Amino acid sequence: MRISGSVALVTGASSGIGRATALALAAEGANVIVHGRDRPALEALAARLDGHALVADLGVAGEAEKLGQAALDRSGRVDILVANAGAGWAGPFEEMTEADTERLLAVNLAAPIALTRALLPGMRERGAGYLAYVTSIAGRTGVAGEAVYAATKAGLDGFAESLRLEVRSTGVEVGVLVPGVVDTRFFERRGRPYGRQRPAPIDPGPVGRDLVRLIATGGAELYRPGWLRLPVAVRGTLPGAYRALASRFGGS
Repeated sequence: MRISGSVALVTGASSGIGRATALALAAEGANVIVHGRDRPALEALAARLDGHALVADLGVAGEAEKLGQAALDRSGRVDILVANAGAGWAGPFEEMTEADTERLLAVNLAAPIALTRALLPGMRERGAGYLAYVTSIAGRTGVAGEAVYAATKAGLDGFAESLRLEVRSTGVEVGVLVPGVVDTRFFERRGRPYGRQRPAPIDPGPVGRDLVRLIATGGAELYRPGWLRLPVAVRGTLPGAYRALASRFGGS
């Protein structure tokens, strides 16, 4: 995928992986539209990138569709979607409220699907585009205390993999980034801090740059647990090693 001169929409760009990815895309010559809920942080980032900021709460019904249309209205097209925005929750499943459950389903799964519905037709028509989804190691193995979060990420994985098969002859490419523990505000926002010493959370900067390389090369999957990088479909090639590594992230 040619990045220079492309129009990219990055969700959840106020901080963390989204911010790092937006910076890396801009460094490669993309025109970047950044989305988030933190208006001051978002507008400061947009100014730094000479890009545009769009504020929306993807947990609210209809906001993802409005965001997709606003991005198209702003730039006329979107060539790259980085669906990074995510919500978390940790604790015993019985303590999770219905509202918390609905928010995770909306932000982590329904919103990326809705954005894809809004942006994919234009990509098909132009015969080029890249849809990138940020999933999680939790969606591959399950993590104790994060049942709904893991389910949303597993669902997003399944959506991306199925969509890749649908569009593979259209010029549109689909990829997933599967990160481990990254040093972002995610844990602060979910209400429970990251409680392990190992593996230590990694800097989101290299993760964002890795994701941009995945997009540039048209790759399908990048597994980024932290202490190593495996740009392969680990699920099919190294399942035993994968689960051994993943167990260190809190799986039961």
